[in-house]
Amino acid sequence: MPRGPAMLGVEATALTAADRARLAHPLVGGAILFARNYVSRAQLSALTNDIRALRFPALVIGVDHEGGRVQRFRDDFTSVPPMRSLGETYDNNREGALAQTESWGGLIADELGSCGIDFSFTPVLDLDFGASAIVGDRAFHRDAHTVAALAAALCRGLHRGGMAAVGKHFPGHGNVAVDSHVDLPIDRRSYAEIAADDLVPFATLARDGLLDAVMPAHVLYPAVDAAPAGFSAKWLREILRGEIGFDGLIFSDDLEMAGAHVVGDIVARADAARSAGCDMVLACNDFTAMEELLERWCPSSDRGLAWRAAAMRRRT
Repeated sequence: MPRGPAMLGVEATALTAADRARLAHPLVGGAILFARNYVSRAQLSALTNDIRALRFPALVIGVDHEGGRVQRFRDDFTSVPPMRSLGETYDNNREGALAQTESWGGLIADELGSCGIDFSFTPVLDLDFGASAIVGDRAFHRDAHTVAALAAALCRGLHRGGMAAVGKHFPGHGNVAVDSHVDLPIDRRSYAEIAADDLVPFATLARDGLLDAVMPAHVLYPAVDAAPAGFSAKWLREILRGEIGFDGLIFSDDLEMAGAHVVGDIVARADAARSAGCDMVLACNDFTAMEELLERWCPSSDRGLAWRAAAMRRRT
């Protein structure tokens, strides 16, 4: 059964009957894991083996495992520092910081991969403007070229470990104070301002072939388009695909986040994300909404999804 365009969360540390039914649905192409899904490395490996055994080709399995505040698996995993600390090192020791960052990328890939995880949603390419608490020390730096250099090093480490890299949150979440988990942030800057700053890491890594996937932000940039970036064909098809030339997978951010609710119910959000250019849509925590999505959603086919999703599988 081909992989479908939805990526879903699972309930606990082992698959429930409801999880199995959802993940077996033809609309599903992947599973995303969280801290609630982890007790030990052995348990995590058993869970990912069970997910993988459900389908052929197997579902892709991802996790938000950036380091710092956003590291879903902790016991028996190495504690990865927040990316800001690597940016601080870079200010005084560029070569040392790049080597450290590449090493951390390799370690993330090795530790996750040994437990059956295909990829982490990293690197964060947002700039540290000091405005966003939800971004904060997840960002490498304020300077766009520094972010690009450090993120490239992290991607090289991930790739060395056989793991894909996912840049987020396009075109940049760092200049808004509002957390898109709880409301819709609005960034009123012009396109020229965003392109000269926030887009630099995305464009640089895409040009250099280091990004396998991109996740857009649930942020509205009204000077550019009337729809938030994750629901905007202007941002995804015209700018990301057309101007920047990115040809990898586009994941939506979690469609259950409050920043996505302006579009409508879960099915309307999925339709809007796909119409804008997202290949796969995420529904992470609301299992009732997941059931509704699988029952009512009728997305158009996308021939590009097969090879783009296959590119997210871990290379061994």
